[in-house]
Amino acid sequence: MKIEHPRHTAIWLKLGAAALLLAAFTGLAFAMWLEKGAGIFLALVESGLSWCF
Repeated sequence: MKIEHPRHTAIWLKLGAAALLLAAFTGLAFAMWLEKGAGIFLALVESGLSWCF
């Protein structure tokens, strides 16, 4: 029976925590865009920057 080294487990835990944090921030940014996106786009239209999107 192979025993996994604790060092590998710590690396996987850090990677998993980083992935979870990234997913949470991405979800939060998407939710904010859905809530405020139309206002942001209209502000860009008024200033002439909407062509950048």
